[in-house]
Amino acid sequence: MLKIYLLDSDVIIAYLRGLKEAVDFADHLLRDGSMLGCCSVNVAEVYAGMKEKERTTTENLIDSLKFFPVNLEEAKLTGNMIRHYRSKGVTLGLADAMIAAVAIQNDLILVTYNERHYPMEELKLLSPGKS
Repeated sequence: MLKIYLLDSDVIIAYLRGLKEAVDFADHLLRDGSMLGCCSVNVAEVYAGMKEKERTTTENLIDSLKFFPVNLEEAKLTGNMIRHYRSKGVTLGLADAMIAAVAIQNDLILVTYNERHYPMEELKLLSPGKS
């Protein structure tokens, strides 16, 4: 069965900066026949921090990933998760909640260095540093 991994923005940025751990991790997943993806939020976050000299490399990487848009169902889930966790005294960032919603709705494994940003029990997480 094909595994699809949603890369969090921090992992995409680490890969673009040539962090060996992130590059080796992504290469390992691809060699195993897995698919790597990103979502609307990742693209916006990566482009917001991109330097002009990084444009071509960034575009090539983003274009090579399977793209998952944030649709109405993900938007509803995002709001519901933020409300739910706020009632427990936990503040979720909007971007992180949207990324989590995309992963949950599409049954993806979220690859992140920031596991603490994602307390959702139904979310499958993987960290490049722990593989």
